[in-house]
Amino acid sequence: MSYDGPLTIESSDGAASGVRILRLTGPVSLRNAHELQARLTSGPEPRLTILDFTQVPYIDSTGLGTLINYFAHCRRAGTRMILAGVKSRVLELFKMMKVDTVIPMVATIEEAESGL
Repeated sequence: MSYDGPLTIESSDGAASGVRILRLTGPVSLRNAHELQARLTSGPEPRLTILDFTQVPYIDSTGLGTLINYFAHCRRAGTRMILAGVKSRVLELFKMMKVDTVIPMVATIEEAESGL
């Protein structure tokens, strides 16, 4: 998978009411950060947004900023955001930037939904 390739975003409802799952496939980068931001903020505000990162091989600083901005938006709105399935390369960046201490991360979508 190319680090400068396209990002595919598939949206679905979670098992519980008010849960939105966004399955990301591809790198999250400057090339597609605006598209991701638009998808994150479109439609009615869910009480929980789960971002499935199992198919995200890479994230750059712009993508990271997009996630942090949306996380802050969720906090202000009284909603939640959780990342699921973050791979080791992306997790290392999150650890280096201390994002792993701020944004909740779990292994699976099911685990994210079970915390409701």
